[in-house]
Amino acid sequence: MINQLNLVVRDMEATVAFYRRLGLTIDAEAGAGHVAVELENGLLLEFDTTSFVPTWDAGFGGTTGGSTVLGWACAGRAEVDRLYGELTGGGARGRQPPYDAFWGARYAIVEDPDGNPVGLMSPVDEGRRSWPPTPPPTAG
Repeated sequence: MINQLNLVVRDMEATVAFYRRLGLTIDAEAGAGHVAVELENGLLLEFDTTSFVPTWDAGFGGTTGGSTVLGWACAGRAEVDRLYGELTGGGARGRQPPYDAFWGARYAIVEDPDGNPVGLMSPVDEGRRSWPPTPPPTAG
């Protein structure tokens, strides 16, 4: 069972601000190298700066970001659009604009300050499923 997700970050303040815009309540002191927040489902989400990581990972190569998509549950279809607009309007890179995905959800992808993709997804509406899938619209 996965109980912790740790993201390595270049700029703690930018990262905390991004995840706060997604609705997390994060208690973080200015200049912190490590910040942790326990989510409602018990998962521990932690952020560590590149300067702090070597204190617990001697093999750290110095990179941030990646291709693992962090799934973010949104309350509804309109919230996907709202969050995407708010985050990209605040400077986040939009990788996938909101669209009605073939599996029945409204879906979009934005990147956090370190390039980690965050998938914004509404609940699945069985009546909106379609097959075969068609390519989503591209970011402009």
